[in-house]
Amino acid sequence: MSFIKEFGSWLPSRVVSSAEAGAWVGSDATWVMNVSGIEERRFADAGERVSDLAARAGADCLERAGLTASSLGMVMVASGTGERNFPGPACETAKKLGAEGVPAVDLPMASAGSLFGLSLAARLAAQVGPILVIGAEKMSRIVAREPQERGVAILFGDGAGACLITPDSGRAEIVDSFLGTDGTFCDDLTLENGAPLKMNGRSVILQASRKIPAAIRTICERHSIALPDVLAFLMHQANQNLIDKVADTLGVASARFFSNIRRYGNTSSASMLIAACEWSREVGFQPGQPVVFAAFGAGFNWGALLARGV
Repeated sequence: MSFIKEFGSWLPSRVVSSAEAGAWVGSDATWVMNVSGIEERRFADAGERVSDLAARAGADCLERAGLTASSLGMVMVASGTGERNFPGPACETAKKLGAEGVPAVDLPMASAGSLFGLSLAARLAAQVGPILVIGAEKMSRIVAREPQERGVAILFGDGAGACLITPDSGRAEIVDSFLGTDGTFCDDLTLENGAPLKMNGRSVILQASRKIPAAIRTICERHSIALPDVLAFLMHQANQNLIDKVADTLGVASARFFSNIRRYGNTSSASMLIAACEWSREVGFQPGQPVVFAAFGAGFNWGALLARGV
């Protein structure tokens, strides 16, 4: 048994409007909004590293939880935009947090990394102690690469989210998770070293709109939970149209799917935890009420996690 203790987040101060982003690809803010639901996103400074973003979100989470970095059993950092092949940002993040000697693990996964991290941490916390899971991405460095594709460059932003998983107590118990991978589509969403991001948008949307609802249904059916009884769905913020499509497929009101993509864009593996952090401050877990996390990303990797307020 493991628990969600607290969330944290960090967003850069620079706001990039969809009018500015649309101009990069010869379009305007109205078109960007129609295809993505994004009005603005945040970009980090040129000199800031993924580990800087991650450490700030992690520190926010630890401060809210009243825990010191030295008391952690592990630090996990999910990111697809680390500055080098190895070492990844996890070791730098742990150092910047003051978690000296604490094992730091990289999950080099785009979009679904934080969900996989939560699932793994829920299983490891009883063995190693509190685990800080962080999703951090600097997508601005990627979308600036030429050639900028019309349907790609306008989607992304920078940021970091964090979640503290503990073995003893917290705001919500992690009940179960379901994870899946299908390498058949591994070439449909890729980021080669030094190259621009390549995305087969039709394939990504088609597979995500099938696999996310199936994962959510699987995790709820395992525990005899009716979808209308779920307090909230906290999903990777990929595209507002996708979020709405998943809600429609499940027959759940879109309002039950927390969304902040309008303000931050798609922050890849950071997005689900940034959304969860904001939701926890605005609404939060309720005793006995189920909450479902879900994500889909490159690989293709996807899944869902069920938590219940305590």
